Amino acid sequence: MILEDLNQLPAAEANHTFMQCCTSSTWVNKMVAARPFSSALAIKKAADDAWQGLAEQDYFEAFEGHPKIGDVNSLRAKYANTKELAGNEQGLVKEANDEVLKVLSQGNADYEAKFGFIFIVCATGKSAKQMSDLLQARLPNNKAQELINAAEEQRKIFQLRIDKALAEA
Repeated sequence: MILEDLNQLPAAEANHTFMQCCTSSTWVNKMVAARPFSSALAIKKAADDAWQGLAEQDYFEAFEGHPKIGDVNSLRAKYANTKELAGNEQGLVKEANDEVLKVLSQGNADYEAKFGFIFIVCATGKSAKQMSDLLQARLPNNKAQELINAAEEQRKIFQLRIDKALAEA
């Protein structure tokens, strides 16, 4: 998509485009309202600015738009909403052996039970083992720190998805 096209989309279509990047409705509304953007750099800065200082519930809403890492059924169900730009972000997971997937699945369950939201990681280019190791490293954190970590991972994800959206012509 060309930046000019994004700037000129009707609000509902712009909403759909931004929802592909992040499922926080507050973030999406801020992005739609921030148009027009003068450059790709301006849209990326606006995205970061819109992300800063959201309410905890807004972050949780964004996290809920993601499948659980390594959960194939969750991948299919959750990516149905964001598949245009999120496709294959966990591509390396399908190469994992059963043992790694079991550890990842248990880690996900432990993480969600402890923090109240799913484990969020920018999965692009990471193997299932790397993601499992990151999950295990983050499990000892307290909820406040983990919310900061998850929000930063979500920020990386929407920045990648914005790049993908702008690269599509």
